[in-house]
Amino acid sequence: MKSICGADCNNCGMKKNCKGCIETDAHPFGGRCAAGECYKNGGKKLFCEYKKQLIEEFNSLDIPDMPKITELCTLKGEYINLEYALPNGQQIKLLEDNNIYLGYQAEKKDSDRCYGLAADDDYLLICEYGCGGAEPQIVIYRRR
Repeated sequence: MKSICGADCNNCGMKKNCKGCIETDAHPFGGRCAAGECYKNGGKKLFCEYKKQLIEEFNSLDIPDMPKITELCTLKGEYINLEYALPNGQQIKLLEDNNIYLGYQAEKKDSDRCYGLAADDDYLLICEYGCGGAEPQIVIYRRR
């Protein structure tokens, strides 16, 4: 299996369920891959610019107690797609399990909670949660 972005697919724990991004035209799990689309459309240079832009967008939000973000990683939606309780009691998920997002986990200052960040071409998501994703709360979810 070969990747568009240079990822080492042979050492990936998800390779049994992945069809590879070259074989699937940057849709390895059937969904969209933010990194694969960049590499497909403009190579590593476009991907680096895209990632830099997302980092700037996250940092410009000035979330209290969130450290400055300096890196983003590719993350499969099913691993970061937490279920949030709305005020009316309804439970929702905001991400697509089969998409690959750019994101990061940052420890909240002076707290045992973390911030989870996820982005693609359409949305930015920042949430806050406890150990193992417990009691997640949406901090910001907005269209880019």
